[in-house]
Amino acid sequence: MKINIWSDVRCPFCYIGKRKFEMALEKFQHKDEVEVEWHSFELDPNLITRTDMNAIDHLSEIKGISKEKALEMHQYMTQVGEEVGMKFNYDKIVVANSFDAHRLIQLAKSKGLANEVEEALFKAHFIEGKNIDDENLLVETGVSIGLDEKEIREMFASDAFTDKVKQDEIQAQTLGIRGVPFFLFNDKYAVSGAQSPETFLNAMDQIWKEFEKNKKPKILNEGESCSVDEICN
Repeated sequence: MKINIWSDVRCPFCYIGKRKFEMALEKFQHKDEVEVEWHSFELDPNLITRTDMNAIDHLSEIKGISKEKALEMHQYMTQVGEEVGMKFNYDKIVVANSFDAHRLIQLAKSKGLANEVEEALFKAHFIEGKNIDDENLLVETGVSIGLDEKEIREMFASDAFTDKVKQDEIQAQTLGIRGVPFFLFNDKYAVSGAQSPETFLNAMDQIWKEFEKNKKPKILNEGESCSVDEICN
């Protein structure tokens, strides 16, 4: 089973959705036969990194709502995160553009380390309050999950993997994806949002049954042939 996931490391529900999906995958009977591929999606490609502004003030500004309402929204997300063992630190979160973080993800993806770097970047942004638009932080994060420091710095000194990020985003537009997280199963069925582990598990069970059912080709016409036991008719 192939599962494509579109996500942004700035998205709290993407982090929560990742955790809930992993909880479901751990219980899935055929988890060893599941291939997961991460895809880039920027919630706001034009976002300017603001190390002088906290996440609550930023939300208040872009949504045109009061700080009290923004705080209420963050408190809700914090509560949902705690339900899956996460402790979001919204008072520390840095307002940061995620484009270069996605380039790092694409590099890690080429080395088979996409899941590891996704987890590390989510943790850096939401829990540790680090600037995911800072090159040194991104290098440090990449090295921590097994990437080569020189290769990472060479990437940032060029436009490497820029096209990969853009390709993922174009594909998302083609599929009509307007929000993340977005999970696409076998290029046929989708689950949108940070659904419950039960929802993910039920989806995987149903899709696997269909996959098994369709493994055998449908015979449109059957004529004379010889079987494996050498019976010809």
